[in-house]
Amino acid sequence: MGAGVGTVSPPHNTAPPTRTLAPLHGGITYGAARTYGAAPCRCRSFALTATDTLPVPAKLGRVSARLAALTGWRRLAAAMLLGGLATLALPPANLMPVVLVAFPGLIWLLDGAETRKAAFAVGWFFGFGHHLLGLYWISAALFTDIERFWWALPLSAVGLPVLLAMFSGGATLTFRLLRRRGFGAGLGRPLLFAACWCLWEWLRGHVFTGFPWNLIGYGWVGVLPVLQTASLIGIYGLTLATVLVASLPAALPDRDTTPGRARAAVAAGLALLAVLGGWGAWRLAGAADEPVPGIRLRLVQAAIDQRLKWAPGERAQNFQSHLALSAAAPADPSTPPPNVIIWPETAVPFFIEDDARVRQALASVTPSGGLLITGAPRTTMDADGERRYFNGMVAVDGSGAAVADYDKFHLVPFGEYMPLRQWLPVGAIAGNGAEFSAGPGPRTLHLGDRVAGLPPFSPLICYESIFPGAVVDTADRPQWLLNLTNDAWYGRTAGPHQHFAINQVRAVEEGLPLVRVANTGISGVVDSYGRVRQLLGLGERGFIDTTLPKAPSGVTAYARMGDWIFGILLLGCFMAALASRYHR
Repeated sequence: MGAGVGTVSPPHNTAPPTRTLAPLHGGITYGAARTYGAAPCRCRSFALTATDTLPVPAKLGRVSARLAALTGWRRLAAAMLLGGLATLALPPANLMPVVLVAFPGLIWLLDGAETRKAAFAVGWFFGFGHHLLGLYWISAALFTDIERFWWALPLSAVGLPVLLAMFSGGATLTFRLLRRRGFGAGLGRPLLFAACWCLWEWLRGHVFTGFPWNLIGYGWVGVLPVLQTASLIGIYGLTLATVLVASLPAALPDRDTTPGRARAAVAAGLALLAVLGGWGAWRLAGAADEPVPGIRLRLVQAAIDQRLKWAPGERAQNFQSHLALSAAAPADPSTPPPNVIIWPETAVPFFIEDDARVRQALASVTPSGGLLITGAPRTTMDADGERRYFNGMVAVDGSGAAVADYDKFHLVPFGEYMPLRQWLPVGAIAGNGAEFSAGPGPRTLHLGDRVAGLPPFSPLICYESIFPGAVVDTADRPQWLLNLTNDAWYGRTAGPHQHFAINQVRAVEEGLPLVRVANTGISGVVDSYGRVRQLLGLGERGFIDTTLPKAPSGVTAYARMGDWIFGILLLGCFMAALASRYHR
């Protein structure tokens, strides 16, 4: 069609008009053609009729027109509801089909946003509703000491969604600006939207230390064949594919696209998911199920209530609970005893290296010729004589010697350190007022000389496992991942389920098995394909005796290329949306 401000394409339906409306000025028509400031040209203008506002298919046309026509608080409330709806695609609900409603609805709301401010507001309210519902559980951490941290409750419950919503607002504003310049015409519109959305999601995962939690692609953890795509393009690439397919139905009532082409595009999107799922099923069918010979692990989950974990009168008892579970006989007497015992994050509430009695207690339950690996706070003196504290991991052998250690490098803002310390005269929440220092970065620990046959591994403490492409030392690649965490802060909420799902995706991306040990759950073993081999549920007290899955030979495409493949796909979407300006 010709393009120009205030012009619309000839209507596809041919029913006689019932009345004639004045041509629109400002470049937007609801439920009909949408032109956004393309260069003027000598072309014919067509009057828009009342009948023409009922596009094909009619039902979707009515919905899209009504959403686009919303104004004021109704438009913002609709955006917020759609954002909350999109949360149901994520764990633990995993209702992925809701994105086929949420994202087209967001695009139709944006059709009615005639100003930059309105476009940003629609995206912001969508993001606010999405994160308000998806991250409600973060506030539960404050109730472990609400008398001290009551002031932070509104900041965590509302303040964090307010900040994160800036990224979705940035995505919709970018979408609107490019549409006004004529990009994303016809089927280019869902391509442009998906590219804008995922660009800003990538930024959310990197800006200000990043917080890549609840990316839409995580909803595929319940569909393992599709999840295998993460081994190629990572979670950002899988999110891009998901948002693109979910956005395609927005083209069905769009008069910039013929009904046949729109339906074909939706079918092609669904076929893309089917192809990805088919490839993933083939990959899973050829997956080996081989354990590392000679290695038996015991994962200890003592289920210590967070309110009691650091209580002065409870620390010794909590320590004894871990010792007792470590010394217990195997549940199956016919299986070999474990030779590596693993405790969760800060399971030892003392400084191991400074306390010989603690080391001897650990040695008493450490298998002969084996190791006990535990989370524990660590402290050192720096070159200036200042004492520094770390959220660490320590490996102890049968003699009580600390043979290896690791310090968390990606700390939780406000939880383990206070950003803007000069303006916020309070201590970090998780450190009981003290602040942790960051370790040097991803490291691979080689302890095969301590336990024969134990492959090198990459330790990850809690929050560190949420960052795609930042969980291994690429110069010294490990053969498995070990995540120690304490999700007791969040009780029986969606948070621990989301965290476990994120770990599953890291295993698929890196093509490495992952062992997760959590204070109150969820503990388990995930193989290199995201399959859960062992699981101890949320709030359960006990242990898992298990083998360690063997890593497959070779390296996944994502582990080799990282987010570069995603970047290429993102650029391709932007270029296709640009090309649509000239092929209308």
